[in-house]
Amino acid sequence: MLQIFGTITNPTGYDSQEGSGLFTLLTNIFRLAGVVAGIFFIVQLILAGYGYLSSSGDSKKTEAAWNKITQSLIGLGIVAAAFIIASVVGAILNIDILNPTIHGPN
Repeated sequence: MLQIFGTITNPTGYDSQEGSGLFTLLTNIFRLAGVVAGIFFIVQLILAGYGYLSSSGDSKKTEAAWNKITQSLIGLGIVAAAFIIASVVGAILNIDILNPTIHGPN
């Protein structure tokens, strides 16, 4: 058989194991994005609360603080929806995307 691109060999000498590959990478990316989004949400919520408390009755500052709170909640909802969609896709494909088993060389 003619091989145009050649072959790739495993440099470690260990056999490939289940749990490695694209879905594990995607899982790690989803988890990292979830943690970053959660931290960002908390920081934005604290800053918006501080802006609301320091508005001193100024309607423009109060409205800006409420807009920031609303936008933070919408962002949190989008991140939660992404996790739900990933879970549903994993259930359909019979792959545990959000909780993979990580295998190492034994």
